[in-house]
Order: sequence, then structure tokens, then C-alpha cells
Amino acid sequence: MGSTGRTDLPQEQREALRAAVRWEWATIAFTACTITIVAFVVGNSQAMKTAWIEDMLSLIPQFAFLIALVFIRRKPTRTFPFGLHRAMGIGHLVAGVALLAVGGHLAVESVLGLVNAEHPTIGSVQLFGTVIWQGWLMVAVMAVIVVGPLVYGRAKARLAPKLHNKLLAADADMAKADWQTNAASILGVLGIGVGLWWLDGVAALFISAGIVWDGVKNTRSSVRDLLDEQARTHDDQEPHPLMKRVILRLQDETWVDDVGIRMRDQGQVFHVEAFVVPVDRRPPTVDALQDVARDLARLDWKMQDVVLVPVASIPDGAQTLASIRGTGRT
Repeated sequence: MGSTGRTDLPQEQREALRAAVRWEWATIAFTACTITIVAFVVGNSQAMKTAWIEDMLSLIPQFAFLIALVFIRRKPTRTFPFGLHRAMGIGHLVAGVALLAVGGHLAVESVLGLVNAEHPTIGSVQLFGTVIWQGWLMVAVMAVIVVGPLVYGRAKARLAPKLHNKLLAADADMAKADWQTNAASILGVLGIGVGLWWLDGVAALFISAGIVWDGVKNTRSSVRDLLDEQARTHDDQEPHPLMKRVILRLQDETWVDDVGIRMRDQGQVFHVEAFVVPVDRRPPTVDALQDVARDLARLDWKMQDVVLVPVASIPDGAQTLASIRGTGRT
């Protein structure tokens, strides 16, 4: 017996989604300004160039999120009976692969620069009639622009769990870590200034390694979701507690002897298959199944689809209360 869960969002989630969209557009506008400003002062510093490219890459999650929203709002059809919620997971994968590929390329360039002992130079510029070292402009710019990511990174981190959106959570983590990129680029520039040319290459390598790590985490998480790993929390830290709630709710039914579930993450919502072994193997009525399926769908807005299946025994691969308590990521 199946029951389609809530296709619209509760008030809290609607407000959170509107706020997330606003923050994504604000991030795009801020990052576009940042990219433009850094372009004028990037100079010959490898660390600055890497940080500049990192700013460009940071736009990918925002565009992926906004584009995915267009698809997940569409209703299920016969061609796509589960809807298009996995568009959010695809956006997550695209962002992860892009970060991994470009970050790896930048890391190789940084290593080659160190191996070849390339000595970058930073010249002087005339500003308001005064000649100053261009490095000071670089340092000033990088010190100022770090404020933006700290603000919108924290805002998105508060919204991601409300929406159960892993792409938004990844975007927030990248933003909050931007201060490390800025600090590394400043260190690289100052290293050139005091004659420690290798500091610039080391800083560039540090920044590119961070990009690669972001790519690895996001690619791994998105692939596991697309392969129908058991549902996990928005930060992938543990199995989603909603699985336990579903099992406990089913165990409250007097006609249920044993319960197992399969819950998969489809982007922002879950598809749930609940297997129940009836007491004395007597099948419940259609009305009883329908009532329970509807109650399960009401447990949480993320319960997009619920399928309740009477069985003689719990199938392999289904999660039980005991297995959830002992489950860890493999």
C-alpha cells in the first residue's frame, strides 16, 4: 500500500527555502565583485591566482542549487514517477567533480612551481600619486573580502538542516573555510615580499589541496546518495533519525510483529519502503494499511513517498531497529 507524502513545504521550510535563494543570489553578487577586484591586484603570485580561481569555483554550488530548484518543484509524471528531486543530488555531484578536477590541476601547477624553483615577483604601483608595493594592495583586498563568506556561510549552515539539503550544506562549509584561503594567499604574498619565494608556492598548494578535499567530500557524498545509500543526515555524519521514528511508529501497531525499512535520499526528500510482518501472518486490511501509510507520511515533510508492504519475513538489506543502532558508515 502506498501513500504520497507532502509535495508542498511546511511554513518553516518555505521560509527557509526563500532565505536560501536570497543568500545564494547575494553570494553570487558578492563573489562576482570579489572576482573582479582580485583580478586587478592578482599580480604574479601563484597563491593569489589560486585563490582567484577558487573564488570562481565557489560559484558552482550556488548556480547548481538554483538550477536544481527549477526541477525539484515539478510534480511527478508517468515518465518520472518519483519526481525530479534527484536534480539536487546531480547538482551536488557536478559541483564536487568540478572542484576535484580544477583543484587537482592547481595542485599540480603549485608543485611544479616549487620543484622548478620559480621566483615570483611583485612590483609597485602608483596610487593617488604615491608609489606603493602592490603586495599591500593584495593583502588589503584579501583581508577585506573574507568578511562576506563568514557571514553567508553561517547563514547557509543554519538553513541546510531545515531543508535537509546537502548541496547547501556543502556550499556553507566551503564558504566558512574561505578564511583559510585568504590567510594562505596573504602569507604567500608576504613571503614574496621578504624574499621567501617558496612560501607563495606552499600557500598555493595549501589552497589547491583544500579545493581538492572539498571536491572529494562532495563527490563521495553525492555519489553515495545517487547509489541509494541509506538515508543520512544533511551533513552525512550519521544515519537519519527519521528511520528510527518510522520503525517505532510501526511497532506501535498491535497487528505488527516485526518491521524493516529501506529509506533512500532523493535530494531533499525521502522515499520509504516499510516492510511489516503481521502478527500470526494474518494480512491487515487495506484500510489499516492505508491509515498507517498516511500517518507515516505525516511524520515529517521529507517523507515524500511511503510504501507499506506486508511480508512473511524482513528482506535482506532492510534496516531494523537493531541494525540502525549499530550502523556506521562503511
